[in-house]
Amino acid sequence: MYELKTNEYLRGIVQNLPDSPGIYQYLNDEGTIIYVGKAKNLKRRVSSYFNREHEPGKTRVLVSKIADIRYIVVKTEEDALLLENNLIKKYKPRYNVLLKDDKTYPSICVQNEWFPRVFRTRKVVRDGSSYYGPYSHVPTMYALLDLIKHLFPLRTCHHNLSPENIRSGKYQVCLEYHIKNCAGPCVGKQSHEEYMANIAQIKEILKGNTRQVEQMLYQQMQDLAAELRFEEAQKVKEKYQLIESYRAKSEVVSHVLHNIDVFSIEEDSDGKSAFINYLHITNGAVNQAFTFEYKKKLNESKEELLTLGIVEMRARYKSHSGEIIVPFPLDIELKDVVFTVPQRGEKKTLLELSQLNVKQYKADRLKQAEKLNPEQRTTRLLKEIQETLHLKHLPIRIECFDNSNIQGSDAVAGCVVFVKGKPSKKDYRKYNIKTVEGPDDYASMQEVVRRKYTRALEESIPLPDLLITDGGKGQMGAVKEVLDELGLDIPVAGLAKDNRHRTSELLFGFPPQVIGMKQTSPLFQLLTHIQDEVHRYAITFHREKRSKRQIASELDCIKGIGPKAKEALLKEFKSVKRIREASTEELSAVVGASKARILHEHFQEKNQDNEKENGN
Repeated sequence: MYELKTNEYLRGIVQNLPDSPGIYQYLNDEGTIIYVGKAKNLKRRVSSYFNREHEPGKTRVLVSKIADIRYIVVKTEEDALLLENNLIKKYKPRYNVLLKDDKTYPSICVQNEWFPRVFRTRKVVRDGSSYYGPYSHVPTMYALLDLIKHLFPLRTCHHNLSPENIRSGKYQVCLEYHIKNCAGPCVGKQSHEEYMANIAQIKEILKGNTRQVEQMLYQQMQDLAAELRFEEAQKVKEKYQLIESYRAKSEVVSHVLHNIDVFSIEEDSDGKSAFINYLHITNGAVNQAFTFEYKKKLNESKEELLTLGIVEMRARYKSHSGEIIVPFPLDIELKDVVFTVPQRGEKKTLLELSQLNVKQYKADRLKQAEKLNPEQRTTRLLKEIQETLHLKHLPIRIECFDNSNIQGSDAVAGCVVFVKGKPSKKDYRKYNIKTVEGPDDYASMQEVVRRKYTRALEESIPLPDLLITDGGKGQMGAVKEVLDELGLDIPVAGLAKDNRHRTSELLFGFPPQVIGMKQTSPLFQLLTHIQDEVHRYAITFHREKRSKRQIASELDCIKGIGPKAKEALLKEFKSVKRIREASTEELSAVVGASKARILHEHFQEKNQDNEKENGN
């Protein structure tokens, strides 16, 4: 009954919503704001939450928790965007995207004083001071502060340099004055007008208008030289060269583009987060650069997230750019702003620079997360295998086979198992080839696969999500034939090697196709690791078998000399030749008198047979 009343109550609100742009807020039973949204048309947008059945997920949960609706009508869509951004930051609703901004980046402050100081800070105090930044790339900020320090003599003391205090002679010059880092405004050696003229130039530099300051200094240098004031002209020239050097080292992207914002977006592989990069271009140079992360809540689209990011960054950096470069069209209107999706030229270069930054940030965050949670990397790699090969299931269990023989002798095979990207050595298996004579790798592989999975079916042993053969198309075809015979639908991939016996390509499908992969990628490295492991395992088993055959000796044929006695004799005498040459007493010390007598009689008989053969 309560749910019915609630629905009637909400339906009444929705029916009376205006067809105007605005902000809507959803509240739960406790009166807490759980979602804030914007709309060009409030009635149409809010109605969409209630007039259709939502897919299972967070949107359905959100709708089930709505107990009340509030709304604010605004004049324009831009007002709605700004208000939405402010309300989300104020209330932090549970179902709105979360801006991951746990760092307070430093800014440069020009203090609101009679003789302003210029310094770095992480606190913004609304006292009339000017703030520039924040700087996500801290070295850029220090480079600017260093440039300003060399260009202009500024005070660094914390004295209250009011006109009254200066006139009263309250202060004395410090070391900074004597080393020419400060012009001594504290004792009246530098006028307020001159100091503020420097501050005005500093503000232009901090805004990114270095070209304007550079041109002004160049003209000043020319005027002083024309008046034959060469010493003063030389000092101005040094300042001019400092700015020129700074510009050369900064990220200059164009000589004509000015006051432009650039945005790009990348989503992570699991679709739970999005990364947005923001660049501000002033006088052809990147003046501000920042990349941040949004945590998704309701499976928001790239368009929705990028719109939020644009509003947030322009408000944070106080940008009034008349042009915004974006990677795809957006359904958004901002007053006196043009949105551009460049296809070529310098603006396209700017967009590519932004995309490069956001991809690097995404990669860095991924590496950082994987260091804290190694399983995350494994899951990502397995998901990449699944997507690359279009598998139905995540390849949690991967099995790989390899044969080993020398011209058909001592033929063996090995099977290694990787579970969640790691070797599961308890599941490794060795196989002696029983039914194949001679060097027939295809038939050997079929025997092993048939034995392995026949037993797996009989004993309900887990089947692999992916089977890999250490070979090319022929091996894959041989394996597929056996799997079809057993009625098993196991995906089969092949790892082929080049003429240098190095893994060169991944094959998949029937007929097998080459799957493109960078050989430096973590995915290719994982597959190569699996191949190397099965090769190591199979060849080690082959060597063991061959070694056992080679050390098999006439001791095996002597009745009364068992494995333990044989082992003890070889351990003591190292070879059959030395055992043959040993005395009965020496043999007795190792295996006892009766076995020593058997050995002695055997070797005597053997010697007599050899003498007869030689005599004939």
